[in-house]
Amino acid sequence: MTSPRPTVFEPARLGPLTLRNRIIKAATFEGVMPRGAVSNELVEFHAEVARGGTALTTVAYCSVSESGRVHRDTLVLDSASVPGLRRLTDAVHAEGALASAQIGHAGLVANQISNGMSTIAPSTRISAPAMGLVRGASLRQLDDIVESYASAARNAVDAGFDAIEVHLGHNYLLSSFMSPNLNKRKDHYGGSITNRTAYPRRVLEAVRRAVGDKTAVIAKFNMTDGVPQGLWLDESLPMAQLIEADGHIDAMQLTGGSSLLNGMYFFRGDVPMKEFVASQAKVVGWGLKFYGPRIFPKLPFEEAFFLPMARQFRTELSLPLILLGGINRLDTMETALDEGFEFVAMGRALLRDPDVVNKFHNATAREGLCIHCNKCMPTIYTGTHCVIRRTLQGVPTTV
Repeated sequence: MTSPRPTVFEPARLGPLTLRNRIIKAATFEGVMPRGAVSNELVEFHAEVARGGTALTTVAYCSVSESGRVHRDTLVLDSASVPGLRRLTDAVHAEGALASAQIGHAGLVANQISNGMSTIAPSTRISAPAMGLVRGASLRQLDDIVESYASAARNAVDAGFDAIEVHLGHNYLLSSFMSPNLNKRKDHYGGSITNRTAYPRRVLEAVRRAVGDKTAVIAKFNMTDGVPQGLWLDESLPMAQLIEADGHIDAMQLTGGSSLLNGMYFFRGDVPMKEFVASQAKVVGWGLKFYGPRIFPKLPFEEAFFLPMARQFRTELSLPLILLGGINRLDTMETALDEGFEFVAMGRALLRDPDVVNKFHNATAREGLCIHCNKCMPTIYTGTHCVIRRTLQGVPTTV
């Protein structure tokens, strides 16, 4: 006899946590943290998702250091941010949901001009998002960043977060160490699959030691970079097995793509280039007109577009897996659970309708309203939102 499939809306264990259902709000940069401050808008952004029925909402993106910010309006998870973030987690908890903090170092994706300081990478190279040359990190710098991850994780616990999501995706710093395209080091952090995974594994161990066993630790993991000569399944699968064997994480959220080289791989659908250009300063806008099609190639949207790749990981791993990527329908969630995924993560669908999880639960809808126009993407500079929803609420959109 086989055990019955778990249902989407029954409680589920995630490490030490019990989630009220199996739906997670994926990390989507909120764009309401001026100079890294925790704003009322950020608190309400996540409280609204919690009211809408989601079990765990993820705050993105929390940098572990000033040099690791994406730009100057990125939150740094230091001790000064704890009181503001405690307001956020209290608001989420009051709605019956749990809160996760995504932590990371942007590496090659950190804007050095906006931040007013240099960033680092596995190896020296030019980076368009970084606005110039990025130097390969010294061992001393890497040691310091490990401690920055541990410190940020401790601050997250002090702020009331129930889970820590460590960003190992999209060619941010830890992801770039795993990428054969970006990591050309000759020391023990470069070369073989084991060596290129060593630094991310070291960070995961430090985070686990920092938070203990009462906080869930999730790794957001790149299955593929989505670019030629980048990370692909033949290497990412054994890397994931190494991470699982270490025993430092409670779940893995599977993603793909590169904020450095292919920014549409983890979105798919329409490319709102006109809106992207309009959202930037004139010089950057001119650059986007030329380089935009390279950085944002057109990739057709498909429901659950990461599922075919994610199945390869479900076959090889035993730890809980979170399916991400274009999940807009209840039957997609049911299929994911049928195939052995423990959780699903939604992003754009919750921007369009933060109450969609309640609607699924109450059987008043089986599909979200998101049409994958991706016009939400350029709004990260003015407060991330669905432009359709904002217009319907009577608030003029700035895009």
